[in-house]
Amino acid sequence: MPTVQYPSHAVEALLADGTTAAIRAIGPADHAAVLDLHAERMSEDSRRLRFFGTSRRAPQMTADRLCGPQRPEPLALGAWVDGELVGEADCEPAEDRPEAAELALAVADAWQHRGVGTLLIEHLVHAARERGVRRFEADMLADNLAVRRLFADLGLPVHRRFERGEVRVVVPLEEGAEHYREAVEQRGRTADVASLAALLFPRAVAVVGASRRVGSVGQAVLLKVRGNGFTGDLWAVNPYAQQVAGEPAYQSIATLPGTPDLAVLAVPAEAVPGAAEECGLAGVRALVVLAAGLDADEARQLMHACRRHSMRLVGPNSLGIAQLDPAVRLDAEFGGAAALPGTAGVAVQSGGVGIALLGQLARLGIGVSSFVSLGDKYDVSGNDLLQWWEEDGRTDLALLHLESFGNPRAFSRTARRVTRGMPVLTVDAGRSAAGRRGAASHTAAAATPTVTREALFRQAGITATRSIAELVGTAALLHSQPLPTARGVVAVISNAGGIGILAADACAEAGLDLPVLPASTTAELLELLPEGAGASNPVDTTAAVGPAELACCIDLMTGTRAIDALLVSIVPTALGTGGEHDPLSALLDGPARRRIPVVAVLPDQEAPVRYLTCADGGRLPAYADPAAAARALAHARDRARWLAEPPTAAAVPDTADSAVAQHLAQAFLADHPQGGWLDPKQTVDLLDCYDLPLTTSIWARDEHDVLLAARTLGQLGHEGKSVLKAYWPDQLHKSAAGAVRTGLSGVDEVRAAYREFEAHFGESMAGVVVQPMAAPGLELLAGVVQDQVFGPLVMLGLGGTATDLLDDRTARLAPLTERDLTTMVTELRSAPLLLGRPGTPQVDLAALLRVLAGLSRMATDLPQLAEADLNPLIARPGGLLCVDARVRLEPRPAFDPYLRRLRSPAAAAQE
Repeated sequence: MPTVQYPSHAVEALLADGTTAAIRAIGPADHAAVLDLHAERMSEDSRRLRFFGTSRRAPQMTADRLCGPQRPEPLALGAWVDGELVGEADCEPAEDRPEAAELALAVADAWQHRGVGTLLIEHLVHAARERGVRRFEADMLADNLAVRRLFADLGLPVHRRFERGEVRVVVPLEEGAEHYREAVEQRGRTADVASLAALLFPRAVAVVGASRRVGSVGQAVLLKVRGNGFTGDLWAVNPYAQQVAGEPAYQSIATLPGTPDLAVLAVPAEAVPGAAEECGLAGVRALVVLAAGLDADEARQLMHACRRHSMRLVGPNSLGIAQLDPAVRLDAEFGGAAALPGTAGVAVQSGGVGIALLGQLARLGIGVSSFVSLGDKYDVSGNDLLQWWEEDGRTDLALLHLESFGNPRAFSRTARRVTRGMPVLTVDAGRSAAGRRGAASHTAAAATPTVTREALFRQAGITATRSIAELVGTAALLHSQPLPTARGVVAVISNAGGIGILAADACAEAGLDLPVLPASTTAELLELLPEGAGASNPVDTTAAVGPAELACCIDLMTGTRAIDALLVSIVPTALGTGGEHDPLSALLDGPARRRIPVVAVLPDQEAPVRYLTCADGGRLPAYADPAAAARALAHARDRARWLAEPPTAAAVPDTADSAVAQHLAQAFLADHPQGGWLDPKQTVDLLDCYDLPLTTSIWARDEHDVLLAARTLGQLGHEGKSVLKAYWPDQLHKSAAGAVRTGLSGVDEVRAAYREFEAHFGESMAGVVVQPMAAPGLELLAGVVQDQVFGPLVMLGLGGTATDLLDDRTARLAPLTERDLTTMVTELRSAPLLLGRPGTPQVDLAALLRVLAGLSRMATDLPQLAEADLNPLIARPGGLLCVDARVRLEPRPAFDPYLRRLRSPAAAAQE
């Protein structure tokens, strides 16, 4: 097993109290810091527990062991806070048992019980696994209760043996992986929420750069904070003024009468790094940076100040934030709209989107719990805010506008959990971005940013809308009405036949089901409604319907189990001009919430969506356009389906030889340091590790071998025929290059095909793959592409030469769950071809699901897997067979998506 060095640069992460710690390998230059930690910053009792005694030489020996030039390469990590070493953890593999490593841990007294030790061990587990270590072993004194509790809470299995006042601990690193990941996530969530308290629940706020100039950003923020009744201390910082907008002004952060938790920086871009450093030195714990246009050096300095001084950062290029909890009442943003207090959490990257969204929510009457304009999103992200809203006890609806994802895998895990408790809605921004041009496989060509983002949203249960209007319209429904059942059966009632037909069309186009109503329901409706009414679906009440008749009709429909949602479309007529004769009163006089969701469509109203106040004080959403109402109902149906299907475990293939696959990948990259496409034999060997059903193939380098292979395989092929495929390195699409010959019968046809290849491709041809002709079936495409940001993406769709033309595909981020496997099949437009129709049996679905599970496992096992393309994958009732496959590997380091870490300052500034 090659030695894996933990990076010498710092990986930053949050401690339990929200403090930022830098984790990195300890080296010779750290000798003095390691000695100081053990000798000066640990009490005598702490040294007794660490060294099993009070030897004065123990700190020196430890520093020499970890940092000395002759050290036997132990793996040692240190945690630094503001340049100070606050803890170290190390492990040293035993000479006779390299799979076991002796673990040691030390934390400065002032930093104990703040999560330093746990964070260090988490990173040590990651690094040790990469080195081939499979278990930690440690000895401790029986009265070392803090370390015993640390091991108990770690999330890994712990085996203890007590003997003569000491405890021998063995911690297997490969067991209980799921429980360990859950424990790591819970610790990360606790730390994240703690770090945001200064930002979203500050006790004191400073506006740095508050200007005397009317209309300036700094003054606008100051006035909003004061005008909204902020419950804490508010200070203006301006070195050139004695007073700003009636508030006393201070020369600097250092001259304030107290330390603000939050500072809003309303200063030019070039002044931001200096202001941030001044805030950090004063003890500020959170920044909101309004300025845009920071250059690379300014961005680096800003992030360095924030990480060094444990400050969370919103922005730069932020509109500001608002926390409308009655205990805080903070409105520190310079948008024109004033948000109403309420229970919707809002986070946006675009300030313009934030202004529009707050304005529309205010007009609709949906209040906000907290609002954050993320701006360039150097630090605080949508993932952070989802975790805050999950814990704040106030938010019950989350609205997001995200243009980028810093850690999409962490975002996906958080969203999957949060969406179980509250709706999470987003605007799917950037759908028109061009796909990956020049992609070398069908799978890679299909994996556009839009496809990848949609996969993330589907797996996480996020409601993805196409516009701000659709987002607000859907929020209006989810915020006021119950969910339908997962069936999505809708009935339409209208007092005008044409409007009812338009509403029915809109529902059908949104994917909702509008069946003919049961005969018993139809009969009851006809008894209630005026002569000439239609009672199928849509229900045409005619313009002559009165409020009482319409109310009875609505009661009947919401009471029947035949439908899951009701859309009521009403237009004003001369027969009902208002008051007690107005058909709209049939809705307003009844309860706003019923067994099923009810929405109104009022084509004559000006607002795209608004609330109607019903007799019980509840609210009913009313839309001007039936299409908007239908889309909102469809999103509600999709959420109901998401909630109806419980979370499932990761899909695990029946067999997988991960160790052999990893060895094959490492061997290939040793010979091809820049990466590249596997040759046909290497491809077969790798796919065999995951039982992926590649047809029998023989690699032949000359005519004699081709003819011999054809004689052997031809008898196995469909109707006794063979297939020849010419191969050369870096080959793209064989069919497009004319490198495939199918249906070859006998020696003469095989020989002629081979010689044609020789004549056409010449010396560039490295050889020929000979296969038996496959029997016909449904041609599918399955594959994997590695996205640098989102990770591995597994694709499924119709395959063959027309795969790009048909564009019937679906995708999920790996690792796939059991639920992902089935939904990938059913959501294809061509699903009826797979599931079977009258006269046509279904394909072997179990075999197809095994292929998807194998691809998912291969993608998660091999970070080096850049793309894999199984096309065509021929599906039949009796099984699946892949007749062509291509695999490309690239040198990539292993990435643990569960390891706690903040984004690097460079990556955050570049996003």
